[in-house]
Amino acid sequence: MLNFKKSPPKNELTRVLVIDDEPSFTRMVKVNLEDAGSYSVETVNESPQALERAINFDPHIILLDVVMPEADGGDVATRLRKREATREIPIIFVSAMVSRKESEAGLYQSGGEQFLAKPVNTKTLVTAINTLLAKKD
Repeated sequence: MLNFKKSPPKNELTRVLVIDDEPSFTRMVKVNLEDAGSYSVETVNESPQALERAINFDPHIILLDVVMPEADGGDVATRLRKREATREIPIIFVSAMVSRKESEAGLYQSGGEQFLAKPVNTKTLVTAINTLLAKKD
């Protein structure tokens, strides 16, 4: 079981890193989460840049696409979990490979990982982020 780092203090924005090869998806998530109010969002559209951005941004949580060119989400997650600086950051996989039915109630879990179906609405995303971060505390 992973030992996640602490959630942000109440007066601090939750830092979310979105890793997805679709710029339109990452822009939409960034705008919607930042409009929701308590999030600071960074995006990465090329999986080889994900580790460096995660180290530099130090997110509280990562939203990670499963299917990407060069390195898929599983490869990226493995790299993140091997590094001291990033291994405790919780990851939610966001994928078109998960059906809406599987993730209707929010987070769908498989093999210890959390999944959300694409496209994901902001309310579902915010609930999933808050639920996973609350489990850390």
